[in-house]
Amino acid sequence: MIYDFTEKKKSNDLVEKKLLALKEEYQKNQMSDEQLRRLRAAMEEAKMTEKKENKKNLGRWAMTAVAFIGAFMILPNTSAEVAHAMGQIPLLGQLVQVVTFRDYQYKSDRSNAEIEVPEIKIDEEIENSQLHEELAKTTDEINTEIKDITDEIIAHFETYLEEEEGYQDIIVKSEVLTTTQDYFTLKLLCYQGTASGYQWNYYYTVDLNTGERLQLKDFFAEGIDYITPISNNIKEQMQDQMDADEQVYYWLHDEMEECNFKTITDETSFYINESGNVVIGFNEGEVAPMYMGAVEFEIPAEVLGNIRK
Repeated sequence: MIYDFTEKKKSNDLVEKKLLALKEEYQKNQMSDEQLRRLRAAMEEAKMTEKKENKKNLGRWAMTAVAFIGAFMILPNTSAEVAHAMGQIPLLGQLVQVVTFRDYQYKSDRSNAEIEVPEIKIDEEIENSQLHEELAKTTDEINTEIKDITDEIIAHFETYLEEEEGYQDIIVKSEVLTTTQDYFTLKLLCYQGTASGYQWNYYYTVDLNTGERLQLKDFFAEGIDYITPISNNIKEQMQDQMDADEQVYYWLHDEMEECNFKTITDETSFYINESGNVVIGFNEGEVAPMYMGAVEFEIPAEVLGNIRK
């Protein structure tokens, strides 16, 4: 699914309503050092700027953790042909590897873009012809989707530049989450900062035995209810985290009932980690205030042990 920038305002309006309903103590904690540390870690090389000339906006710019103030400009690399296939990561005996297909960089005193477009490549010498065919089909599909996503992000960024609507920051990075004998997962991390920041992620999980791209339902027998135990465990984890740390807050018992997390769906983002456990991912603002960032919940093996294939 490609991120729709036209829907962002609607999403932000909903988030604002949710934030108004939060307790004052959580609102005060939105800009804590620990929360900023989490955001910086999640965005890897992100940089935080401080607007000295307008201290009342410090909180806003702190959340725009990737802003970078400079007195120079580097023209963006807009051609895939001149992109360098850097940072190759060999995986599973060269069965699959990830390269940087395009590296788009832009820096000025008002805007910053750090967009690294990954591409999944397969070993052309795979002896199993059926596996080779399926992997080729799957990786082509994923690569096309990633290209469409990043092309749209870049187009939006450049339109914003032309219209000179203010400050903006864009970061796109990728991370290989899983490299087991059975599974490969690539995560695409996206961040956009204007007046406020927003982080969202995409997960691509491939079965290395069949070459197929996996959906959450593929890990369970047909007709099995996996939605309920996963959702209930997530609620338990949310409550445990809130009990352990007063700075952690999820929409679980909010006065605005429609905002509370109730259940995952077949479309909820997920991946399988190195331990073989299901991990459910939520974008920023989906199940918690924006300051919590994008959050993930690893579902313990015992929760799904009797219903997984």
